[in-house]
Amino acid sequence: MSKAASNSQTSASSKPASDKSAIATPMMVQFMEIKQANPGSLLFYRMGDFYEMFFEDAVTAAAALDITLTKRGKHLGEDIPMCGVPVHSADAYLERLIRQGHRVAVCEQTESPVEAKKRGAKSVVRREVVRLVTPGTLTEDTLLDARQHNYLAALARIGASSKLGLSWADVSTGDFYVCELEANALSAELARLRPGELLVAENLAQEDLVQHALGGREGVITPLQASQFDSARAERRLKDMLNVAALDAYGTFSRVELAAAGALVDYLELTQVGRMPVMKAPKQIRSGTAMAMDAATRANLELTRTMSGDTKGALLATLDRTVTGPGARVLGERL
Repeated sequence: MSKAASNSQTSASSKPASDKSAIATPMMVQFMEIKQANPGSLLFYRMGDFYEMFFEDAVTAAAALDITLTKRGKHLGEDIPMCGVPVHSADAYLERLIRQGHRVAVCEQTESPVEAKKRGAKSVVRREVVRLVTPGTLTEDTLLDARQHNYLAALARIGASSKLGLSWADVSTGDFYVCELEANALSAELARLRPGELLVAENLAQEDLVQHALGGREGVITPLQASQFDSARAERRLKDMLNVAALDAYGTFSRVELAAAGALVDYLELTQVGRMPVMKAPKQIRSGTAMAMDAATRANLELTRTMSGDTKGALLATLDRTVTGPGARVLGERL
């Protein structure tokens, strides 16, 4: 989560919703209720042909997108900051926000104004969050590079064990993997996968192990409650997703592998708001089946990116003569 988004959340939470709602318009009451239910995310609030943002969300988004910050009415004696983006071009703005580390809750109108009026002349159109957009859960073609995987990953550890569970998935293709590895191998695995978002239990996220393994990419971490990495709960979640009574046909998964895979599936269920994407069964990867390189070695060899961070000029770009996105992703995986 970005610092800006965190500050936005803190600032918003410092003003109780009940105090705001006391003199707010019905529409502002609805906005604040939905915002309170989605802390830490910028709220894209659908109003006709625009997604509008208010209060701290508007200030944050206007700065991030370099768009005009305006105002709409007053609240508690102060102007209400507001900014908006057209619905037809929202993907471009979403991409810029996600690339800067923000999370976005997309709130749509779930009934027409005509239907709302049937409930009363001053009734507000019903709205609901239909999706949480995060760096690791992108599915839109316009927001993704078809020639590269965009992985959502989850990291788990049970107790004080040196063993870690790492699970990763490409939500746009349904590819789903899991492995168990030693702590000293984490840096090489994360350098290889370069996940867009890494789910980690709050206590583990603060450890130097994770910070060092990401090689300065701390912005990709999404801390979750430790309870979401419970292996028993995770096993039930995977069985439900695959609609099976046992996981034996897919491999003999360790508890820490189950914890990582289950947390990832749990997070997908949350961010997709019940509209779970089609995911393949988790494929178990054995640690040590390929040469491991830490982030520094990988960077110096310029395998997939040059020292300056560009893909052009790297070994992969030089070798790549594939003609389709899936082919390019396979070549990248093999390299």
